Amino acid sequence: MERPAVALVLTALVAYGPLSTDLYLPSLPAMTVAFDTGVSSVQLTLSVFMWGFAVAQLIYGPLSDRLGRRPVLLGGLVLYVLASMACVLADSIATLIAARFLQALGACAGPVLGRAIVRDIYGRERAARALSFMASGMALVPAVAPILGGWLHTVFGWRANFAAMAGFGALVLLSVWLILAETNRWRDAGATGPRRILRNFIRLLGHREFVGHSLSVAFSFAALFSVISGLSFVVIDVLGVAERNFGYVFLFVVAGYITGTFTSGRLSRRLPIERLIRAGGLIGVTAGLVMAALAWAGVERIWAVMIPASFVFMAAGLVMPNGMAGAIGPFPTMAGAASSLLGFLQMGLAAVGGYLVGLFHDGTTLPMAVVVLICTVLTFAAHGLLAHRAGADPASGEET
Repeated sequence: MERPAVALVLTALVAYGPLSTDLYLPSLPAMTVAFDTGVSSVQLTLSVFMWGFAVAQLIYGPLSDRLGRRPVLLGGLVLYVLASMACVLADSIATLIAARFLQALGACAGPVLGRAIVRDIYGRERAARALSFMASGMALVPAVAPILGGWLHTVFGWRANFAAMAGFGALVLLSVWLILAETNRWRDAGATGPRRILRNFIRLLGHREFVGHSLSVAFSFAALFSVISGLSFVVIDVLGVAERNFGYVFLFVVAGYITGTFTSGRLSRRLPIERLIRAGGLIGVTAGLVMAALAWAGVERIWAVMIPASFVFMAAGLVMPNGMAGAIGPFPTMAGAASSLLGFLQMGLAAVGGYLVGLFHDGTTLPMAVVVLICTVLTFAAHGLLAHRAGADPASGEET
């Protein structure tokens, strides 16, 4: 199973989330005009996607623990393609929001089962390195997607972005069907029983190392998603950048994420994951403080947003792959359930962060910067107070 083609498919699966959010970012301000609605309503198409993603996390993991990764994954990808076409045909903001929720239910199958498959194939320690390099490759999606989305919007309008999502979904669906074999060697017939699911989730939530790593990942992603939610409105509406050029601004920011994940992949052989997470948390807090201070001082310049945002993304590139490996690694026999609960926390908290950015949007950079700062502080605190202490506690031994 450890073939380049398999790694490429797994990277594509993990990319469903960023593609579905980043491709149409340049269209968000124009969509407020197209649907004659406000910023908070259009921003809800992002947040409701995260909420749908969060809910579906709790379903796909246990279902794949029982039925296997492959059939559940194929079903989710079919739903994604159909929902993407519904987005293309949406004639109101309410219809688009509903279609985005269904799109999220399908898209979620990619990353949650992709992470579980990585755990199936590589094991705990090698999974951290695999996830880091997958994240580096996956980072090309948020780097390229807004540029492509900006030009699709300029030439064809905002609906073209959702048509492109449908095409991507169909291509990955075909690739999974042809290339990806079943990897779940510990299928559990009782994994979908309500009592079993509840018991597994309670067990995971009682595992301090799981909770600490999961919250580190979740708050780090919430900081990243808060930037994603607010950046197009800030850059296009506040700073006056054209839609077709927004992707180039976003590319600079995403370069930070690529740097973080590449650095993580290179250092994961020599350094423990806890040290890499701690370093990422410190970088994130520093960047959040700088962004908030500049916004509070009224410095509304493109560099005052781009530079600290790129370091927030770099921090996420260090924290997230290592935090995921640390959270899922101790649970080889229920990796699907662990991946589901991790993803639920990650997407749920990100949705809250993005919603707050839209709710408090006031035509300045301050609301986004404050939400980012809060999330980065909570990332550092979650790891320092929970995961790091658990890892140093001999009583917190791992499941084998």
